[in-house]
Amino acid sequence: MRPLAAVLVVVLIAAGCASPRRDRITVACGANERWCAMMVKRFADATGVEADYVRLSSGEALARIKAAGERQEFDVWHGGPADAYVAAKGQGLLEPYRSEVAREIRPGWADRDGAWSGIYAGVLAFCNNTKELAKRGMKPVRSWSELLDRRLRRGVAIAHPATSGTAYTALWTQAELNERDTGAALGYMRGLHQNVLRYNTSGSDAAVQAAKGEAAVGVVFSHDCVAAQEQGYPDLEVTFPQEGTGYELGGLAVLAGAHNPDSARTYVDWALSGASQRLGPLVKFYALPTNTRVPPHSKAADPATVKLVPYDVEAAGRAKQELVARFGAEVAGPPA
Repeated sequence: MRPLAAVLVVVLIAAGCASPRRDRITVACGANERWCAMMVKRFADATGVEADYVRLSSGEALARIKAAGERQEFDVWHGGPADAYVAAKGQGLLEPYRSEVAREIRPGWADRDGAWSGIYAGVLAFCNNTKELAKRGMKPVRSWSELLDRRLRRGVAIAHPATSGTAYTALWTQAELNERDTGAALGYMRGLHQNVLRYNTSGSDAAVQAAKGEAAVGVVFSHDCVAAQEQGYPDLEVTFPQEGTGYELGGLAVLAGAHNPDSARTYVDWALSGASQRLGPLVKFYALPTNTRVPPHSKAADPATVKLVPYDVEAAGRAKQELVARFGAEVAGPPA
């Protein structure tokens, strides 16, 4: 009886191993929590592929994806500034994929080798709490130079570029404003340091701090401040720096070592589609869509009315590791 029992066990195990695996992906998501949750749910509803996500700022996502090595925990990276994707591409962490839907994406808003695609765009802005600024004898801030005003001491909310794509966009914007002089960019950030309330991990936290009056002004993407306004904070006002401002191109990529690469590519197809890019406003996410078939929402920043710096995503990505390290050594260590 024992040999027969052993044979039955082997047969049962083999049958279990032969059963199909559940179709499931995990997304490293770099946008706000509500947007991430909606995206994976709508994807699952549309395709039948189960999906979940982990919310990570771009610096955290890059570090975690790199640390995983061959035991990658994510299948897709969705959201967060594309300069981090450029850095990831240089480290061999992305799996190139040219989606057929990519033909609908605005020219120049994707990697030329297909390593990543642009999924949305957001413009860097100041999120002013007009009541708190009035207490300091100030009006809404409209320039980078005003942000250095002594009256804003410990009144500026901003994240740390080691963890936040928003903060790195602000840092690289200073480099672009100074003809790619990274020393001058770091010099500006040293001048700003005394006015910083604290360095956050996530860029969107600055909008919350400004909304609650913990800070007088936050350095954020404009859509984060608009979302805070709509949550019932009427004292907030969005302004854009008159010298020029940078912008993010939110990225999307299949990760090298994905457990379910076929469904990861299906996710990319879906996320690039017009149907997906129309969903943001449902959760008060007013970034600019990259799909040419989707018109910008009326509450999105209008690039035609904002002075933008010539933000080079590729250059920003190549410089990221060294510039962030210098920021940590010369301006402020990473947030605790």
